[in-house]
Amino acid sequence: MKALLLTIAAAGSMLLASQSYAADAAAAKALAQKSGCLACHSVDQKVLGPAYKDVAAKYKGDKSAEAKLVEKVKKGSSGTWGNVPMPAHAHVKDADITTIVQWVLSL
Repeated sequence: MKALLLTIAAAGSMLLASQSYAADAAAAKALAQKSGCLACHSVDQKVLGPAYKDVAAKYKGDKSAEAKLVEKVKKGSSGTWGNVPMPAHAHVKDADITTIVQWVLSL
């Protein structure tokens, strides 16, 4: 009985964690939309800029990826994904950029 209760409790914790992640992911995507990111990017397909899943794959395992990408978003970047430059997004709050970058890297 104790093992059954522990299993049920663990499953409930995982469900709550996944629901929290889904809410966080939805909020981060909405923030990306509000900040103009989705005008040039999408989650699954290259638009003008790379697909976010491609960005996540490129930086997988890179412990400095978050800091690098936050700087690229803030200051702009070119050459990493081709000839089309990404303009600077200095008007977006640092905390919002960090949230969006963390979401992209989680994909």
